[in-house]
Amino acid sequence: MRLHAENLACRRGGRLIFEGLSFTLGQAEAIALTGRNGAGKSSLIAMLCGRLRPDGGTIRLEGGDEDAQLAEISHLVGHRDGLKTALTARENLAFAQDVLGDAAASPEEALAVVGLPHAAELPVGYLSAGQRRRVALARLLVSRRPYWLLDEPMSALDSASQLMLAGLMRDHLAQGGAILAATHGPLGLEGAREVRIGP
Repeated sequence: MRLHAENLACRRGGRLIFEGLSFTLGQAEAIALTGRNGAGKSSLIAMLCGRLRPDGGTIRLEGGDEDAQLAEISHLVGHRDGLKTALTARENLAFAQDVLGDAAASPEEALAVVGLPHAAELPVGYLSAGQRRRVALARLLVSRRPYWLLDEPMSALDSASQLMLAGLMRDHLAQGGAILAATHGPLGLEGAREVRIGP
C-alpha cells in the first residue's frame, strides 16, 4: 500500500497556507514533516485523516484494499491527547480499542510498554501532561493501523519517554508500517525523509 499526496493546497480563514505540496509514503517508510509555526503541518495531518478538505490536489491510496479510506487505516495522535479525563487510563484505551477494532495489545500491555502500568486505574485527569501524552501514545498499540499520523509526538515527553517513542516507531516501521510525523525536533528515526512546508 502507498499513500500519494499530489499538489495539495490548504486555505484557512480565506488565507492560502500552502500549495503544490506532493509526497508519497509507503510501507516501512517515515516522513518528518517540518516547517515554521503556522506553516500548515497540523492542517496537512487534518487533511490526511479526513478532518479537513484540501483546497486543491488529491490524496489517494494505491494497493491494499482499494475501498479503504486513509482515516480507516490510520492512527492519529494530535496536539490534544483526545482522552476522557474522568475515565481511567485503562478505560480510555479499552474504549479506543472497542471503537477502532482489530485488537492488538491489551490496555494493560500497552500501558506497560509506555511505562505506566501503575496508572492503569487512575483517572487520566490526575496524570501529568507527560503521562497523559504517554496514554495517548499507548493507543497506537491497542489496535492495528498501518499508518501513524503524529502531530508533535515528542511534545511533553521527557528524554526517557522520547527514547521509548522512538523505539515504538522503529518497531512499527520494521513491521511494515508507515509514519508521518510533524516535528520541530529530531524523531530518532534514521532514514526518515524530510518534507518541509514553506521556506
